Amino acid sequence: MLDRTKTVIANAAVIAVLGIFLFAANTQWRQWVQYGRGEKAMAEGNLMLAVSGYEAAIHMYTPFSPLVERSAVKLWTIGEHLEAKGDTEQALIAYRALRSSFYSAHGLIRPGMQWIRDCDAKISRLAKPVTPAK
Repeated sequence: MLDRTKTVIANAAVIAVLGIFLFAANTQWRQWVQYGRGEKAMAEGNLMLAVSGYEAAIHMYTPFSPLVERSAVKLWTIGEHLEAKGDTEQALIAYRALRSSFYSAHGLIRPGMQWIRDCDAKISRLAKPVTPAK
């Protein structure tokens, strides 16, 4: 009976580890795909589609992935570029996408807190105050 219990526990542990590995690998692969979509859109000059790709790459947060920081830098750069061109509305989209991506990645750890603070400062400076309708 003891040998059977050990076998069941060992098999369950192997299955659990394999499941976690497959989940992490799939998430990492999807993150690379989304980052690639952002890069392709940037190359084509489609900034809003690029924002979407980079945002999705951060949403698929995996610890130690280099794509998280790369995507954050790309989103920030897009926001600054649009801001410099005077396109405040689209710049706000980029900054809000960056901020919301890190908010969605919060779990056991809280990544991107500095990015969130930086985006909050930009957004509060750029966003027009909403006046109530009369």
